Amino acid sequence: MTALDLAPRRLTPEMDVFPLALGCWAIGGPTINAGSPIGWGPIDEDRALEGLRQAVQHGVNFFDTADIFGHGRSERLLGRLLDEVKRESLFVASKAGWICGSAPHPYAGPRLRHQFEQSIENLGVEYLDVYFLHTLDFGDDDTYLHTVINQMEALREVGYIKAIGMRGPHPLASDQYDAADVRSSRFAEIFKLLRPDILWTRFNPLCPLPEVNGEDLLSFTARHGVSLLLTEPLAQGLLTGKYDPDHPPSFGTGDHRRHKRWFSNPGLRIITDGLRPLRERFGARTQDLTRVALRYSLQQADHTAAVVGFSSPDQVQQNLECLGSPLNREEMAFVDAAYRQLRANLHAVGDNYRIEVPV
Repeated sequence: MTALDLAPRRLTPEMDVFPLALGCWAIGGPTINAGSPIGWGPIDEDRALEGLRQAVQHGVNFFDTADIFGHGRSERLLGRLLDEVKRESLFVASKAGWICGSAPHPYAGPRLRHQFEQSIENLGVEYLDVYFLHTLDFGDDDTYLHTVINQMEALREVGYIKAIGMRGPHPLASDQYDAADVRSSRFAEIFKLLRPDILWTRFNPLCPLPEVNGEDLLSFTARHGVSLLLTEPLAQGLLTGKYDPDHPPSFGTGDHRRHKRWFSNPGLRIITDGLRPLRERFGARTQDLTRVALRYSLQQADHTAAVVGFSSPDQVQQNLECLGSPLNREEMAFVDAAYRQLRANLHAVGDNYRIEVPV
């Protein structure tokens, strides 16, 4: 069943959310972790806070952050918003799994509990609505897996978290579990042990929807009664048409886009050419392409919500005010065909056009 309006989506029995959630990765600003850039561009914190306020004014009530986003900066900015509203009026999710500190692994020993305590201090809250495992790397031979499961269950049992979250299988991941079939079956095993309430996965036309043992993740989550957050519906802005392939953007130290070839020519050229059918049919403005990409994600299934990022109040306002009417069935088919061809064109030039970063 496909939702064709912006009525609240029920992610858990206690969580009815506006279907477009706000992702707070970019407002963490430039970030280096383990020697690699994993952040975004410079951030004006006052404007970021105004963007958060804009979202609330438009009805957004789910905010997604993580400890790694600016090493707590994103959480602290969101905490400033939470100081201004009734805590119960908003749903807040954070994540752990990237920061080691002095431990040998982000999930070693009490590390998860320590990161949780730091996150709720950064946010200025007493509980999280969702706490996500940001990675599925539990050390060699999954050394820390059962420790993490026990800690997550204990946090939920005492009410410090309302729901357990887990990342979905990643079709482009290049970790120690490299084969797609191994990643899929391993995800299914962890899912069975952890019993999460919510999953998240990157979903946009440039990144195919993951599968679990041959079943697409939408069907898998629906069958198990688990909700699904679809992140990066705009492919980090690439689907909005705002980048000129003849004048590729430059990014500073700490910005993960600095080394991503999708943001350079010929990557931008392929994307620009692939968006041409959508421009011709729906309009050439940035907001026209933004509407198409967001509606495409929002209309995938009723048990999902789309998480869109921002770095300024202007972006928040555009994303929420451009949604317009739903795409009809014929329009969805047209959009799907155009995106599928764009993805095929990118795939034809090889794997160097991946985006590999924490989200």
